[in-house]
Amino acid sequence: MPEPAKKTVSAFVKKPKTQEAVEGSSVVFEAQTEKRDAKVKWQCNSKDIVSGDKYTIAADGNQHSLTIKDVSKEDANTYAVIAASSKVKFELKVETKPAEGSDESSVEPTVQPVTSSTEPEQAEAPPAAAPSQEENSATAQDTLPADEAQPPDTRQDLTGLFTEKPQSGEVTVGENIMFVAKVNAESLLKKPTVKWFKGKWMDLASKSGKHLQLKETYDRSTKVYTFEMQIVDAKANFAGAYRCEVASRDKFDSCNFELTVHEARAPEGLDIRAAFRRTSSDGNEDSGELDFSGLLKKSSLKPTNRAAPTSHDPDVDVWNILSHAPASEFEKIAFQHGITDLRGMLKRLKKMKKEEKKSEAFLKKLDPAYQVSKGHKIKLAVEVANADVDVKWLKNGQEMHPTGSKYIFESVGNMRYLTINNCSLADDAAYCCLIGEEKCTTELFVKEPPVNILKSLEDQMVMKGDRVEFVCEVSEEGANVKWEKDGVELTRDESFKYRFKKDGCKHVLIINEASKEDCGHYKVKTSGGDSMAELMVQGDVNITDGNDSNSAVHGQKQLEVYQSIADLTVKAKDQAVFKCEVSDETVRGTWYKNGVEVQPDARVNISHIGRIHKLTIDDVKPEDEADYTFVPDGHAFNLSAKLNFLEVKIDYVPRQDPPKIHLDCMGRTADSTIVVVAGNKLRLDVPITGDPAPTVVWIKGEKTSSVKPDDDETEEGTTSSIEGQVITEENGRVHVETTKGHCIFTIEGAERQDEGVYSVIVRNPAGEDTAEINVKVVDVPDPPLAPKILSVGEDSCVVQWDPPQFDGGQPIIGYVVERKKLKSYRWMRLNFDPYTDTTFEAKRMIEGVLYEMRVYAVNSIGMSRHSPASQPFVPVAPTSEPLGLRVEDVSDTSISLKWRRPERIGSAELEGYGVEYCKEGTDEWIPAIEGLTDRTAMIVKGLTTGDKLQFRVRAYNMAGPSAPAILAQPITIREIMQRPKIWLPRNLRQTLIKKVGDTVNVVIPFQGKPRPKVTWSKDGEVLSPQFASTRNSEVDTILFIRKTERKHSGKYDLQVQIENVEAMAAITLQIVDLPGSPLDLTVLDTWGFNVALEWKPPKDNGNCEIAGYNVQKADKKTMEWFTVFDQYRRTHCVVSDLIMGNEYFFRVFAINLVGFSPEPCCTKDSVFIPKTGIVYKPPSYKEHDFSTAPKFTHPLVNRSVIAGYNATLSCSVRGIPKPKVTWYKNKMDISQEAKYRMLSKQGVLTLEIRKPCPFDGGVYMCKAVNDFGEAIAECKLEVRSQVPKVDKKEKKDAKN
Repeated sequence: MPEPAKKTVSAFVKKPKTQEAVEGSSVVFEAQTEKRDAKVKWQCNSKDIVSGDKYTIAADGNQHSLTIKDVSKEDANTYAVIAASSKVKFELKVETKPAEGSDESSVEPTVQPVTSSTEPEQAEAPPAAAPSQEENSATAQDTLPADEAQPPDTRQDLTGLFTEKPQSGEVTVGENIMFVAKVNAESLLKKPTVKWFKGKWMDLASKSGKHLQLKETYDRSTKVYTFEMQIVDAKANFAGAYRCEVASRDKFDSCNFELTVHEARAPEGLDIRAAFRRTSSDGNEDSGELDFSGLLKKSSLKPTNRAAPTSHDPDVDVWNILSHAPASEFEKIAFQHGITDLRGMLKRLKKMKKEEKKSEAFLKKLDPAYQVSKGHKIKLAVEVANADVDVKWLKNGQEMHPTGSKYIFESVGNMRYLTINNCSLADDAAYCCLIGEEKCTTELFVKEPPVNILKSLEDQMVMKGDRVEFVCEVSEEGANVKWEKDGVELTRDESFKYRFKKDGCKHVLIINEASKEDCGHYKVKTSGGDSMAELMVQGDVNITDGNDSNSAVHGQKQLEVYQSIADLTVKAKDQAVFKCEVSDETVRGTWYKNGVEVQPDARVNISHIGRIHKLTIDDVKPEDEADYTFVPDGHAFNLSAKLNFLEVKIDYVPRQDPPKIHLDCMGRTADSTIVVVAGNKLRLDVPITGDPAPTVVWIKGEKTSSVKPDDDETEEGTTSSIEGQVITEENGRVHVETTKGHCIFTIEGAERQDEGVYSVIVRNPAGEDTAEINVKVVDVPDPPLAPKILSVGEDSCVVQWDPPQFDGGQPIIGYVVERKKLKSYRWMRLNFDPYTDTTFEAKRMIEGVLYEMRVYAVNSIGMSRHSPASQPFVPVAPTSEPLGLRVEDVSDTSISLKWRRPERIGSAELEGYGVEYCKEGTDEWIPAIEGLTDRTAMIVKGLTTGDKLQFRVRAYNMAGPSAPAILAQPITIREIMQRPKIWLPRNLRQTLIKKVGDTVNVVIPFQGKPRPKVTWSKDGEVLSPQFASTRNSEVDTILFIRKTERKHSGKYDLQVQIENVEAMAAITLQIVDLPGSPLDLTVLDTWGFNVALEWKPPKDNGNCEIAGYNVQKADKKTMEWFTVFDQYRRTHCVVSDLIMGNEYFFRVFAINLVGFSPEPCCTKDSVFIPKTGIVYKPPSYKEHDFSTAPKFTHPLVNRSVIAGYNATLSCSVRGIPKPKVTWYKNKMDISQEAKYRMLSKQGVLTLEIRKPCPFDGGVYMCKAVNDFGEAIAECKLEVRSQVPKVDKKEKKDAKN
């Protein structure tokens, strides 16, 4: 068994005491810690206190104080101070402020250092037997971290299904606590179910009752389920570890939390009345159950420690408790002590109960079994009779020897110890301690924690021939994992296709030279879970160059182009530089000129620095004008650009020559278009001539009017009279530069707004010249809008998107689509070649998993940024077609259809059914109703008589409609003639008898088509609505009389007619009433103690036969009536056994089926019975008083019953007058509870308990009270849980 936890050492030198304060005053609690600058936390009702207007927290070295200002009744709570692993509780008691004019002449000071109420009690007890209040609290709490004075944080990350997880909590005995869990059902296909457990196996759903309440609510606006577990009137044994599990279809999540129960504070003195106070929740002193815990705690010297689930009392031996307890208590003991493997303990308990011979060598043997967690240590101990004897330790029958620090043997007096450090699975064995020929054995069980997956596998997409590595990280080093591909376990084959690698907690699956056959789902499994990822292998990859839409060729690896080469226009003697940048620094390449490889020489230089490749041509000549191409080695694509040579013609111009722009590039036309890629540099070197030297103005915009400058203007003054956006010679991103004979226009890092028409104007006194250059800036397109999911399938979906608003100046050549799982961070590309359409079908998805999609747009320049992700969706398949479509009925304008649910529904819920029809010979299907129906039957109305229609039914779910279920042949909409027939119910085939005032509601079904005509008649006359109401439908008719009268009696005829064919039925209704009084009651004769009476039948028999008469007599003195004859059939009788000397009156009631007549028929005069013989005068006696107090002649007996079966408690009581009996359970009145039934017959009292549960156990009391006293009988009722049946095999094993 695990070693007991060591007692925590107190961190406080001085502890705060319970104080009393008056309302409106202030109070200070002081504490002193053992260490200086220790972290201290103050709490009120287990909630942290923060300094503010109400509370002031001060700390000076090891002195700490809490000041509460302006004390009120709400401040009368339980407070606590926490430092390191110690927690001290104290209370604040608030007294009402004395009224004005009281005898008190002085006001108490603001701060009152009142002594603790528990101090005298602690002083009386011996120091060794009276642990401090702080130590009691410390052992009752979970161990706090040593570096921070706070309880352990059991909050968990919100992963899985929970949006809010239940948190660990603390509660005092007798108080309530609630745990709340919330689940967002927005993405769930089925309503989540929640289970609450205590420990590892106890389902709390069966324990719901007085102390445990489970509640579930749903918020439709937020689609959040809230599950609550409330513990009412907490007990000390409620402490421990709890677990909450939530499941929804194939999804599952769970979380653990703990409950700590603190013992209630001991009272100030031993008040026996307070110890027996009832635990009432409504404030009534006479209700509730008696709580003796205060009295028991007062008399006990050792504090209980059941509130700490992780600590183990060394004095508690669970094996000893189980061995001496009855079998009915095993489950209760297991619950109290946190035993999870009860079945295993009971099997070993049978071996323990076998009587063993008393050992001479061992005073104390090993326990039958021990359990230890992997990595922990355990100490086995035996006590021998001879202190000098040597013992041998055996493991699985082999003698053990000391091996370093693994096994340690100790001998201390008569004790022999075996310590096993760092237990592993190899230490799970049978151990034996041997002395001579005597031995004692035990079993050690090493509990291995489950191996959890900390880092899941990621989906991968690679090229054919690449190396693939799936990496996962588990919670334990050296753990064994199993790899599977599409459900088949992977092993190391001869070709070493798969390799498995372990690196501490990391496990790697390596696939060398991936091929198409390696595509699939790979899964890694551990003892604590699994993780799955998908591998996709692409054979060929097409990469599109940024400048040439036709340059996509096939390659093996993807190489991204960060900067492509651009066309250049240079003049003679200048330098031309082609530069490009790729993603791989190691890639080399070759430059080609018109398809011929370029060789470096004195003018041509080729360089490669990192990712940048350059081709530099110095002293450019006309023969250098050509197409230049860069081809990366190992990649089948190229980058191309053209070098344009600018010829400069120099002619002799005489002085006063008008200016001239020599723009002969790009086809040598003035109206030309220059294309530049966004981000690249554009440099135009325009030669100009003119004498004198002309002034140059660049304008962006439309062509402007010419303005001739004055003779005295300088060159710089020409821009003052020009309209439009003038580009100056400042050092900006777009600027111009004028030199002798040249004008240079430069755009650094071209942008989209730089696109337009640029005009260059040159002027001198001899004239001006103008030229326009159209600059077009091309860029990658804008990202498309968020894609929309049009439809979903079992493993696919159809996604659609809109083209981007701006195509970058180049036509869109296609799109690239990516997808990812909602909870993953890795996007997987679904196509490598640009997809030209805006609708794409994505396949090979997992049904029931949430996915997202996004799209890139591609033009000849490159790829845009990705679009926003689509709304999450779940691939689901449509249901199968509905089954058994058939026609139930057809009329002239309607048809009734029925069908059954589809055989396969799928992972999505069924939304409803759609019914459609079409005329024979057409393909136009018309919906029968708007929307869907959730029923499996429908009446389609509004059809045209004579049409021949075909009908079909389709089931709908999230994925759309299923395959249709179609009738075998078209149906003609026409009523079918059916003869009328009345189905008269069996109870109406005989006379229907009703009392006056009753309601008659007769339903008679019939059949017939078309709808028949229904007629009701009585005695040959048709019923009027004032006499009786009738309601007719297509299949039945109803006769309704709200309040019957005698006139409603008779025979009613029902006629159902279709054309000339009719059906008849009749029912007889008899309305009965009370009879009238008998007539003429006379006395015929009197003799002895006999009287002869005679009467006549009543005139009104109540419309039914007179069943008899009730004859009664009454003494003239008392006039109390007594029945002589009941149900007497004749109209005359003789009344005997009359008392002589008395006078009597007689009366008669008539009786029929309804009851007695309202009034009797009475004799007019009394009848005297004369006395005969001697008149005897009886002596007078004093009447005896038989009154007695209640007394139980047979008491209640203690009983033990099985849960689920009715139980009875019986006793007998006597007492005059008859006592009033009240039943109690645990001193609480249960007379009004429906669960109990109280019976009393001839003094025998019985309490019947319907299907009791374990919570119905307790002390039951029967209390009898009358005017002369009271009596009480008590008994105890024990309700045992049902013991599961043991099969024959287990019984046989138990016998062996």
